[in-house]
Amino acid sequence: MTANGVLKVAAIGDLHVKEEATSSFRELFAEISREADALVLAGDLTDLGKPREAELLAEDLRACSVPVVAVLGNHDFESDAVDEVSTILRQAGVRLLDGQATEIEGVGFVGVKGFVGGFGKAMLGAFGEPAIKAIVAESLGEAMRLENAMRKVSSERALVVLHYAPIPETVAGEPLEIFPFLGSSRLAEIIDRFPVKAVVHGHAHRGVFEGRTPGGVPVFNVAHHIEKPGGRPYALLEL
Repeated sequence: MTANGVLKVAAIGDLHVKEEATSSFRELFAEISREADALVLAGDLTDLGKPREAELLAEDLRACSVPVVAVLGNHDFESDAVDEVSTILRQAGVRLLDGQATEIEGVGFVGVKGFVGGFGKAMLGAFGEPAIKAIVAESLGEAMRLENAMRKVSSERALVVLHYAPIPETVAGEPLEIFPFLGSSRLAEIIDRFPVKAVVHGHAHRGVFEGRTPGGVPVFNVAHHIEKPGGRPYALLEL
């Protein structure tokens, strides 16, 4: 933390660590440790949700000397081994959030994966087949988990960590046909009820870096593939 009490947070999503990885993130994590006070990982930490992929990420994270906060993404669920993946990451020191909050140097970090559902007037409604109602229930459930976690934050500064997007602006550039599968405005509705400094998410590899919730909270798409200020694969935020 700087002398004026500002916490520098490096944020990146969609690492998609593969079992047959030929490169690592060790040098990047070492760089982040020099540049930031904390590292945030915005989901899709693994490519297929395999425990071995989580182990490779855990090995790379040994190069990181600052606290690490993370949420899971949809890819991390692919192999139905999410409990094992989560255990491996937590044992590596990652503060893996799934409807919880944690605090670092006076800044509250609140994390959920989020879910699909669409944005604004185009949000999917709970009408029709049971399968549609189940999707909406899952989306509402993630929003409620975010709200419950926000209520536990005592800090005046909070960063919300998601995988799915809470607004359409930061997924602009993706095909319009898949917008409903990139996030949900229900997340933004919750965020705007609380004193949030910023939001980070991933998932939309072809989106844009920055947008705002209807209430004016800055939202940053920190997917690895997104062009960011400074030209590095991570965003550096000051909170």
